Amino acid sequence: MKNLIVRAITGVFFVTAIVTCFLSPVTMVFLFAIVTGLTVWEFTGLVNEQATVSVNRFICTVGGVYLFLAMAGYVSGFVATSAVFVPYLLTVVYLFISELYMRAKNPVNNWAYTMLSQMYVALPFSTLNALAFTQQSNGTIVFSTIIPLSIFIFLWVSDTGAYCCGSLFGKHKLFPRVSPAKSWEGSIGGGIFVLIAAAVVWYFTGGVAGESSLTLPVWLGLGLVVVVFGTWGDLVESLFKRTFGIKDSGNILPGHGGMLDRFDSSLMALPAALVYLYSVSLL
Repeated sequence: MKNLIVRAITGVFFVTAIVTCFLSPVTMVFLFAIVTGLTVWEFTGLVNEQATVSVNRFICTVGGVYLFLAMAGYVSGFVATSAVFVPYLLTVVYLFISELYMRAKNPVNNWAYTMLSQMYVALPFSTLNALAFTQQSNGTIVFSTIIPLSIFIFLWVSDTGAYCCGSLFGKHKLFPRVSPAKSWEGSIGGGIFVLIAAAVVWYFTGGVAGESSLTLPVWLGLGLVVVVFGTWGDLVESLFKRTFGIKDSGNILPGHGGMLDRFDSSLMALPAALVYLYSVSLL
């Protein structure tokens, strides 16, 4: 009972922080820069517990945060040149070259996990900036709250719907080798809940009056993309934890585990949503 209360309190604070941060571009960038840093730090700490791995946690974390901030500055128009990414690229080169002098047992493992910390954590979080800052037809860049926030809402709705439907109707395992608790019935139920949520978002953002930034079919498509890739993101993190023999990625969020435990779905859903919306814009 005590753990349930702690979990509920943490969940309320977590959701409140995510929702309110999108009220301002500064708070969004500030909060998710911290989230990026904490998640990269957590990830590199977990991989460093393996006997043949020793990545540079500090530089990986600083590099990941810099990538997020550089992306924020570039897509928001605050920084006018793509040269802002040069220091990050030099950091990646340094992390490769430094292994020549570290005399590690298995430098290839270090290279692999170093790049994974950037590709799996830092880069996906950085795509949030491209979703939040959009360029209008007249060339002006505006901060958009609805689309990035809706992605997190869809993920939360999917989790809740999947849990409820899975508990009530779950019989067929979705991926028993990686996550025995997940069922096809739960995943489908979560998807249906998200489609309803997408329609609600469309309606309340002026869909009926034709004022919504996206049409109803596009909103529904976005919901499905978030559900599918969010589920894969969850499974990827489950495989990661199962491989390393751990239950939670950390304990920074009481009752919820670590940063990866809370953001695993979004690490796949955010870049997938960006690709989807970009592809739709080309039609």
